[in-house]
Amino acid sequence: MNRRTFLTSIGVDLLAAPLVAPAQQPPGKTARIGFLFFVTSPFLDEEFRQGLSELGYVEGRNIAIEYRSAEGKYERLPGLVAELVRLKVDVIVTASPPATDAAKQGTSTIPIIFAVSGDPVAAGLVASLARPGGNITGLASIAPEIVGKQLELLKAVAPNVSRVAVLQNPSNHSHPPALRPAEGAARALRVQLHIVQARTPPEVDAAFAAMRSQRVDGVLVLRDALFLAQRTQLAALAAKSRLPAVYGLREEAEAGGLMAYGASAPQMFRRAATYVDKILKGAKPGDLPVEQPTKFELVINLKTAKTLGLTIPQSLLQRADQVIQ
Repeated sequence: MNRRTFLTSIGVDLLAAPLVAPAQQPPGKTARIGFLFFVTSPFLDEEFRQGLSELGYVEGRNIAIEYRSAEGKYERLPGLVAELVRLKVDVIVTASPPATDAAKQGTSTIPIIFAVSGDPVAAGLVASLARPGGNITGLASIAPEIVGKQLELLKAVAPNVSRVAVLQNPSNHSHPPALRPAEGAARALRVQLHIVQARTPPEVDAAFAAMRSQRVDGVLVLRDALFLAQRTQLAALAAKSRLPAVYGLREEAEAGGLMAYGASAPQMFRRAATYVDKILKGAKPGDLPVEQPTKFELVINLKTAKTLGLTIPQSLLQRADQVIQ
């Protein structure tokens, strides 16, 4: 089935960028972009570079990209930001909330574009979505109601679920605000939420051991760079524990997860390139509105559903953007 188009609720003028447009750099000027990962994600990097290409930027010709990855080690992030600052990059693009937090602490002058964020206002990154202020702007990945909707979908696929583990990363500033609206949805669905935390790959294993001891019968995995990087491990652990699980990213369902519902990460990284283009042409990050998703992808893995003995309602299959056989 066709993917739904990723739209935005604000910043409509940003969507008007042509598919191909020459980048207006001063003669002989090579823009330097810092790209900061918490965990390397090659396919997201590719989407970002494709977005730049569509705007007329070519590596080695009019841009240079300085890639830095903490490889899952939080303590490395401040040093990597310091490297980018010393290199005097023109803009820093961050690929996860921990990377954004580190960049914010490391510079108040270099423009920072977050390619993903939960609620950037609640996290203290921007003053408001419409007028961010300061040196930071970008794309929000989670609408307030998204986690509640994920719970509804999990309940629709597995009606007997009553104790749901919510896997969160305590180092991700977007997770606490996302959980608050989920509590109301859980009460309406008569589901008990059990918060389970993991900051590292070994802690993911420990989290599933905790889920088994708590006798949960379903899992909701919040969007996170670590969980995306460990998506195959997560799917295997959920299958081993025979737990139906809902995720926030299409790629997690494609890796074997039962289903995913959320905004497209690749599309957001492409959109981040538009912000970089605006900055390089003289715009101030504080004047560029934060984009919010209003359309979300639903991906269902029928192979995993059959393994778990679940029958997916036909109404959900008809709504899905992708059904994995």
